[in-house]
Amino acid sequence: MTRRGAALEVAVLGLLHDAPMHGYELRKQVNALLGWGRILSYGTLYPCLKALGKSGYIVADETAEPEGRGRRARIVYKLTAEGKEHFSQALEDSGPSTWDDETFGVRFAFFARTDAASRVRILEGRRSRLEERLDHVRKAAQRKRDRVDSYTLELQRHGLESVEREVKWLTELIDRERSGGYPDADSTTSTDLNTTEK
Repeated sequence: MTRRGAALEVAVLGLLHDAPMHGYELRKQVNALLGWGRILSYGTLYPCLKALGKSGYIVADETAEPEGRGRRARIVYKLTAEGKEHFSQALEDSGPSTWDDETFGVRFAFFARTDAASRVRILEGRRSRLEERLDHVRKAAQRKRDRVDSYTLELQRHGLESVEREVKWLTELIDRERSGGYPDADSTTSTDLNTTEK
């Protein structure tokens, strides 16, 4: 499975952990969770749902449409006990795959359900990865400085500033986690995290 596929799987399981959903609502919630300016298509979501169903992590139940004749029944997806266990195991992972651009945002969205030590490891890993990227980009920019135009330099500067801001943000989060974290971390759900930004 690709890292993007693994991130989508965690997102789907985490959202269904909060409540059963039909495909349209699930796609809307996954898009809100993934963010990154990407739109998740049904052609990506439904194969993921099918695979999760085959693994026994979710079940699909048809519900009758109240509006009557001619309307197709909606399929509502629910998490199974095995799915809850699989999701919990996924949240225990704090290795390098959780620091990547593809997966970090999803894992961060479920930090309220992740233990404090894993949260710190993920945040430190992400910061370390970005600091390596910053160092590499700065060195490459210095080597090529005389061979690029002003617009390319401006784009590089914008990219560096974005990464520097994220490193600063991660450092603040790490400091907060080490001093006790958020007081309501255990009671906040992923849905709460999505709605607070709207």
